[in-house]
Amino acid sequence: MEKRDLHNEVKKMKSLLENTSRLIWEHPEVGGNEKESADYFRKLLGGEGFKIVNEEHMENAFYAEYGSGKPVIAILGEYDALPGLSQKVTDNKAPVAEGEPGHGCGHNLLGAAAAIGAIAVKRYLEAEGISGTVRFYGCPEEELLSGKVKMIYYHMFDDCDFAISWHPMSANMVYDSGYLASASAHFEFRGRSSHAAFAPELGRSALDAVELMNVGVNYLREHVTSKARIHYTTDSGGFAPNIVPPLAGSWYFVRAPYIADVKDILERIRKIAEGAALMTETEADVRIDYGCCEMLENHAYGDLAYQNMKEAELPVFDDDETEFASRLVGTVTKADAEKAQKLYDTEGRPMTWKLNDRNLYQINPLTASSDSGDISHIMPMCVVTTSCWPAGVAPHTWQATAAAGCSLGEKGALSAAQIITGIAYDLYNRPDQREAILAEFNQKRDAYVPMYES
Repeated sequence: MEKRDLHNEVKKMKSLLENTSRLIWEHPEVGGNEKESADYFRKLLGGEGFKIVNEEHMENAFYAEYGSGKPVIAILGEYDALPGLSQKVTDNKAPVAEGEPGHGCGHNLLGAAAAIGAIAVKRYLEAEGISGTVRFYGCPEEELLSGKVKMIYYHMFDDCDFAISWHPMSANMVYDSGYLASASAHFEFRGRSSHAAFAPELGRSALDAVELMNVGVNYLREHVTSKARIHYTTDSGGFAPNIVPPLAGSWYFVRAPYIADVKDILERIRKIAEGAALMTETEADVRIDYGCCEMLENHAYGDLAYQNMKEAELPVFDDDETEFASRLVGTVTKADAEKAQKLYDTEGRPMTWKLNDRNLYQINPLTASSDSGDISHIMPMCVVTTSCWPAGVAPHTWQATAAAGCSLGEKGALSAAQIITGIAYDLYNRPDQREAILAEFNQKRDAYVPMYES
């Protein structure tokens, strides 16, 4: 089999990809609750002859393996949805069920294309009888930025050699750097309740501590790297205003270009929390939930992924799809749409459907965070995106949910599956490419410990 035969194998499974994507889209499950989605992929891949390996500590995490020997290629699949983004396939905001989850990041497409790519690669290994192993990784909790970090902690990736990752987006692109490192931490204060009018001097307000802490963190923002992000929410425990609240807390996310920056900022925030506790005579408990790393650059792997993007059949949209994309763009502000179209060099078109050598390779780093970044610290990983919704539509929106539930997203996913199979084909057949990718990885890698404790 040649590479174009693998591409054709993917095209033969177009209906399976669409059915898989729509089934997951129609049954959205948020991170930590993806039981139906994980079970569906286990059944699908088990029926194709893959060996299913589950992780006892994580109900919805597994990998499906076929083949033997090296290299072992990990194809990363995800399937968690986002809370509150239920949406019909329409150009106006119309939830399927009010307040329920939806696939506003297109993980229904992500999981489907990754699985189809893995099946095509399995059929290639089976037909050729060559040394090599393919694994589809069912990765839960990506939206919580924790799933793959936990899977690494539980040694699920220990003997893998290369990882292939893709994500739905509004452009056909290859990234060889990206993802902000991130960590989550909870700060809980304990004080003493009292009547806020009759005996306020007897109370010690946990809520005062939360507010003082947040003031301190706001001053800290001036003294951290300019590319850092610090987000928080608060919880006052629901006490009435006439009660000095004995319990209150803050939940923080810290993002920065490198995990070392994140850890440094978290330590400074911890000291601010201790200061707030001293000022209010309360006690502070700090819990670091988890953290995920930035993506480790690998230009050699990016080059290989880019070549395979040029060799694959990228999405071509018909008039109805183009019209629907245009209507979706019409629901966002003109300034946001123009900004996105300029970023992707779409020349005013509502969708980036043509391969363009000038703008597809790392236009800009991915400025979101993902637990996939940690994978790049334990093995070489590449990231590609394909056009699944129009430029101007952002992930984590109802517009993205609508696009992910129809042929717009499915065409992008089919292209992604071809790109995945092409990358795997080259990794199996071109030892020179493997050596170049591994040499760069070994040169750049550093000591890595997953930022997670069970």
